[in-house]
This record gives sequence, structure tokens and C-alpha cells, in this order.
Amino acid sequence: MAATDDSDFDYPGDLLAGQAELHQIRAELLALLKRLPWSVEPHDAVIDTQGWRKTERAASPGWSEDDQAEVEKLRRRELELAVFVTCHRYWSELKGGDAVRARARLKHVHDEPAHDASGNDEGPGNDEGPGNDEGPGNDEGPRA
Repeated sequence: MAATDDSDFDYPGDLLAGQAELHQIRAELLALLKRLPWSVEPHDAVIDTQGWRKTERAASPGWSEDDQAEVEKLRRRELELAVFVTCHRYWSELKGGDAVRARARLKHVHDEPAHDASGNDEGPGNDEGPGNDEGPGNDEGPRA
């Protein structure tokens, strides 16, 4: 399929679902890693003020076995989904620049609100419409 516009790509449902789950898994993994201690194994505090970059880290109690298992499970699923999305049969239908644009577009296809037949945005993320006083023409700023 030769696409002239990024919106012309007709992604198969399983590819869209795989990409959506990949985003979800990556977000869950990132959130988990942010809340876990900096070291997997228990580690003493690190203080280095003599180097070119001062480094200070509090002691780490390490990760529990459950935390390690959860990280491993999410990383394994992330890899499975990444392979599924990148090796999907859909990509063989596209050539050259279309393939590049389609792959780049797929990463953001879930970022935009859906459009109904009239072209109006629907669903969450629609910031226009009755009751929304934010945006151009309103000097009061966002409501609290």
C-alpha cells in the first residue's frame, strides 16, 4: 500500500493491540524501576566527592525476590512484544519511505483522540467543547 499521508496507514488490529500493550508494559516497567532501590543487591552508601562528578547514593536494601521476579516478567513480556511488533507481517507490505513513516507513526497512533465520521474528536483527550474555558482568548488561566 503506497501511503501519501501518515493517516493512510491501515494497521492490522493485532499490530495495534501489540503496540498498545508494549507501551503499557514499558510504562509499568518504568514505574516499577523508579520506585525500587538503586541497587538490585544490598549495597552500602556511595559517596565520592573526589571525582570529576560528585556522587552520593544512600545505602540500598536491594530488591526483594518478588520485585526481581516482577522486573524479569515485565522485561520478558516487553521483549516478546517488541519482537512481535517489529517482525509483524504487515511491514513486508510496505516499501522504502512508507515503511519508515508507518513504523514511526505506529508508535504514536494511540496518542491522538479518535475521530468520528464528521471529523470531530471524541472520547478522552478532547479539550474543546462546552465548559472548557482554557486556551486562546481566556486570560484567566486554567481553572483550579
